[in-house]
Amino acid sequence: MPIFRSDRRDFLKTGRIIAAGGLVGLPYPALAADTTVRSGVPKLKITAVKTYLLRHKLSRPMGVSVSVPFDKIRQALVVKIETDAGLVGWGETAPISGARGTIEDHLRPLLIGQNPLEYRRLWRLMWGPNFGNAMAVGAMDMALNDLRGKALNLPVAELFGGRLRDRVPAYASAMNYLEGLEPEDHFPKEAAEMVKQGFKALKMRIGRYAVAREAKVAAAIRAAVGPNIRLMADGNGAYTMATALEMGHELHKLGFEAFEEPLPEVAPKYAGYEELRQKLPLPLAAGEAVESRASAKDLIDRRTMDIIQPDVSLCGGIAEALFIAETAALSSIRCLPHCWGGDILIAATVHLLALLPDPHWGFPTDTPMLELDQSENPWRNGLAKGAFPLLDGSVSVPTKPGLGIEVDEAVVMKYAV
Repeated sequence: MPIFRSDRRDFLKTGRIIAAGGLVGLPYPALAADTTVRSGVPKLKITAVKTYLLRHKLSRPMGVSVSVPFDKIRQALVVKIETDAGLVGWGETAPISGARGTIEDHLRPLLIGQNPLEYRRLWRLMWGPNFGNAMAVGAMDMALNDLRGKALNLPVAELFGGRLRDRVPAYASAMNYLEGLEPEDHFPKEAAEMVKQGFKALKMRIGRYAVAREAKVAAAIRAAVGPNIRLMADGNGAYTMATALEMGHELHKLGFEAFEEPLPEVAPKYAGYEELRQKLPLPLAAGEAVESRASAKDLIDRRTMDIIQPDVSLCGGIAEALFIAETAALSSIRCLPHCWGGDILIAATVHLLALLPDPHWGFPTDTPMLELDQSENPWRNGLAKGAFPLLDGSVSVPTKPGLGIEVDEAVVMKYAV
């Protein structure tokens, strides 16, 4: 039930005034003394923080190079923040490293009764007592931004200063290893199918088999899609220094744009990456495991990569990922955010990408791209059905308030365990 004397239209109108940067001192019905807090923003109260563990049995076990055994289920942790005004916000993260327990036992008690529009204060509050559980904070950050965007009638990108683009180029994160199938048999066919769907950039998994064998698979993919499709490869930490360099040279000969995380992350210090970067003949991508701006700064200062890949759901949220990207840009390191999840995470990542500048002021050739996972996932184009259709290799940045998607709660309840 709303707690304002004015109706919701007046509340949203007030939010637009505040978001525009002021006039909070002028007399206005929705800013009466009993409807404001000390910062001058309209009063809005968080009444509930709910978590849902989603689980889906895969039709065929699958995985990456180091998936032993193959994954048989897919999981996600979804967060819903409710308010006394009927507005809700949604977030998503990986259900590992105690994320759910941190949210329910530590973050929820801190946020109940708080005003979600006091974002900076709550952001700092969430980082305080949990010893840096960035996955928990990442999900909550998404939900808070979704919520305050709806309250202020603004898309998330506009909450952070305004979008730089209305469309974001996307690449298909595909060609995973499947139980009972050899990569030679399905990787090239899958790549060709992704191109037919409109993708102009693709990423394959490598590292499960010997370099000589997978170099031939990579060559078959290049032959299947032609010379104009941008290709990348993800090693998922399956290589040694020697084999990473050997595969890197093979990928370079085939015109691959980047080699992602070939060496183990080593929780998550990325040992040896600075040496590998100096020797590798194509750009080295890394950083999906960074859990804060502090850990990202360490990697940036060490020059461990050419492309940094913070994940909104793993590094602490949209604001943290944006800070990491801007810090990396100071060292001429590109940012291609990692994104391996459902519609909520995709929406948050699209808004982040809308905020990232091109690397220079000329005609852009390295515009940041969205990673669109193509593996089996009922929460991609299902949790918010039809949210991100691909058109000419790109997706639209949402223009509706908050994350700009409508979460189907029936889908949430269908998969919740």
